[in-house]
Amino acid sequence: MTPANNLVAAIDSMVQEVYQPTEPGAAIIVVKDGQVVYRGAIGLANMELGVPIAPEMIFRLGSITKQFTGVAILLLAQQGRLALSDPITKFLPEYPTHGHTITIEHLLAHTSGIRSYTDMAEWQPNWRKDFTVTELIDFFKYQPMEFAPGTRWSYSNSGYHLLGAIIEQVAGQPYEQFLQQQIFEPLGMQHTCNDSTRRIIPLRVAGYTKDGDAYVNAEYLSMTQPYAAGGLLSTVDDLAIWNAALSNNTLLPAETLKQAWIPYKLADGSSTGYGYGWAMDTWQGRPTIEHGGGIHGFVTYGLRMPEDDLFIAVLSNNESIRLVEFLALKIAGLVIGAPYVQPVAITLDVQELAAFVGTYQLPHNQEWTITLEDGVLIGQRTHWPRISLIPIDKTAFYFEAMPLFRFVFTQGTTLELHGRSGLEETAVRSTME
Repeated sequence: MTPANNLVAAIDSMVQEVYQPTEPGAAIIVVKDGQVVYRGAIGLANMELGVPIAPEMIFRLGSITKQFTGVAILLLAQQGRLALSDPITKFLPEYPTHGHTITIEHLLAHTSGIRSYTDMAEWQPNWRKDFTVTELIDFFKYQPMEFAPGTRWSYSNSGYHLLGAIIEQVAGQPYEQFLQQQIFEPLGMQHTCNDSTRRIIPLRVAGYTKDGDAYVNAEYLSMTQPYAAGGLLSTVDDLAIWNAALSNNTLLPAETLKQAWIPYKLADGSSTGYGYGWAMDTWQGRPTIEHGGGIHGFVTYGLRMPEDDLFIAVLSNNESIRLVEFLALKIAGLVIGAPYVQPVAITLDVQELAAFVGTYQLPHNQEWTITLEDGVLIGQRTHWPRISLIPIDKTAFYFEAMPLFRFVFTQGTTLELHGRSGLEETAVRSTME
């Protein structure tokens, strides 16, 4: 086989380790130096009809939507119609800021202190409800501020919903129409649009999750709700077009666009690792610009490695398999010649494992529940699937389903979740077995 064929075969093997042809699966594209080196799909687009996924099919993007919202804001800034330093009350004068100045940049960088409506206990009972843009703002706007703007980082879908509302105020047209006219049509992204459960959208795949060991249709979510925080549909091909436009500065000058890829610094000077709709990180010693998405029935990931001129997108309609980031990074390592090495597992006895069993509290009525089943620790976060924890030392574990994450139990009272670049969240033990 030629080297190109070897690469395709190796990527196929990685994909087949994650997804099965008879289950919901994924579409994947890999673009290196402007050339598509891999484009494939595996699994079922519709389980009831037995229709397989094809690479050109359309998936919900979830929070990959945020980078389009970020670029839309930068387009308006480039046109002189707003400034990132503008207070949001300039455009949304009725929004209660609780005595704080909240800027557009705070919303972009998730440093506004505005609580995410998806963290509210009241949100899940309202999944099926259709909201107008204003009605959803009214749903969350009276929540207490979590912190003073610019002092902390906390992921907020509410912030990006407000950005959509600001775009509409400034542009004088609906968010979706602005993106269509300013981004999708000029770039030729013919299969990218705002999702609608009512509209017939050819080649749209269905979303699935698991109930125990069986696949079920994903819970219904009114697509009026994700909006500018997560409401877009697209294909891997359109995302490759999008990446090329970003790389070639087609929509914005390089100096303007690069603002989106500079990590925001908090008031104390510390970096958030997040810009305007993208996270900045490293992989195998190289810088990355990336973002994932998770929405009812779908998980997605887009990875850019600018120094390597590499772009990878993985779009999946299998919510129960959360390996899209890991798969994208493994493929990236293979392509750049720095393959991923799996951590070495160790064996702990049942008594050692049992010491970690219990409930660990997170903010906003969320929690991690740790159980011991057949000699294996199982972790489950509120509304997440169950995850097997594999020990790599006496107190540290990796997720079998997400090997890049680490669980570290400290002093018997705290659970720390570490991502690739540091501490993601801390949970405090509230009950123990």
